Amino acid sequence: MKEKIAPYKPSHVEKKTQEKKPKEINLIPEVNIGLVGHVDHGKTSLTEALSGKWTDTHSEEIKRGISIRLGYADATFYKCSKCGGHTTTDKCMKCVSECAPLRTVSFVDAPGHETLMATVLSGASLMDGAMLLVAANEKCPQPQTLEHILALDIVGIKNIVVVQNKIDLVTKEQAMQNYKQIKEFLKGTVAENAPIIPISARKKINIDMLIEALENEVPTPKRDPKKEAKMYVARSFDINKPGTSIEKLGGGILGGSLVEGFLNIGEEIEIRPGLKIKEKYEPIKTKIMGIHKGGKKLDVLEPGGLAGIMTTLDPALAKSDGLSGNVAGRIGKLPPIFSEISMEYHVLKRAVGARTDESASLLKIGDPLLLNVGMSRTIGVITSIKGEKISLTLKLPICAEKGDRLAISQQVLGRWRLTGHGKLL
Repeated sequence: MKEKIAPYKPSHVEKKTQEKKPKEINLIPEVNIGLVGHVDHGKTSLTEALSGKWTDTHSEEIKRGISIRLGYADATFYKCSKCGGHTTTDKCMKCVSECAPLRTVSFVDAPGHETLMATVLSGASLMDGAMLLVAANEKCPQPQTLEHILALDIVGIKNIVVVQNKIDLVTKEQAMQNYKQIKEFLKGTVAENAPIIPISARKKINIDMLIEALENEVPTPKRDPKKEAKMYVARSFDINKPGTSIEKLGGGILGGSLVEGFLNIGEEIEIRPGLKIKEKYEPIKTKIMGIHKGGKKLDVLEPGGLAGIMTTLDPALAKSDGLSGNVAGRIGKLPPIFSEISMEYHVLKRAVGARTDESASLLKIGDPLLLNVGMSRTIGVITSIKGEKISLTLKLPICAEKGDRLAISQQVLGRWRLTGHGKLL
């Protein structure tokens, strides 16, 4: 019997939108904007300035004062009806006039520490555009400034706004000198023509100009909701408190972004690659019990923005990001699972983030590579090399499509360094 799939009904969604009050329009996140850059250049502070949320919530992040996991937050952009200024509130900060909502965005705050580059590459797969942060009180570029701009290029992010942060800590002359360093650094990169906005995230200086630049430079992508649903799972967790009785237990939660298609509440979905059973990974099947996006409960999940899905999953499977890196969608409609792959391989001039005396070694059979594709991260061992084509056996399988981009890292003096990129064949 052919599987029945609930039809997509845009008129139903439009009707709901028309019933909303003017201020409630556009409050569902529709685009993902990443924050990347060197450690301690102000990514998390800027996320707080824009959204009001401090995304470093993990105990180790608070203790060490750096981001370790990807952070997520939402904010609605408004435009003043009188003076035309941009803000994140419905009242203008300059003339106190009414502001009209433009759109709601989801922010992906990526860690800047060199040892967490694989996390940055995973987060970049969720981004429709990015802010590259550069601190005005440090020489540009810093090691991860270079590494992150290359990561954006590898995963195909072209809509970029460069943010010159911490201008409150330097003189006008120092800020101009740093600006010239930034311009020189950007030459020949994917962000060569990107606007550079000077701000202070801590003191919320020039935030209005930054919002205006984001509105101009990072458009909401055109998405086809009629494509098969594909959701990148970035987080998964158990919301049940210790001691909760069995009859009151809630299922596991999947957090991430729907990049194609649509999903309805009540639909059955599968998660790939899924769960390891004996020596083989098997997809997990579950049912959507609730959809949350932008702080609202929805009946239909459409592409763009970050969302959470309540499921009937055993919460033990979802706790502590146990399912992050998977792909979710309708049963039988997701891309295949690969345990062995062939790919094109393009080498960077040298290992990114490494010192000049550290370089990537030539590839040879048996070498391990760290691969990032979508939200998935796995180790691949090279089994054959033919020119720019290599084949690998994967330690953890991936759910991917032919033509997907991969970021490749090699071990250089004991650390994984971004050394190349490729395309799945």
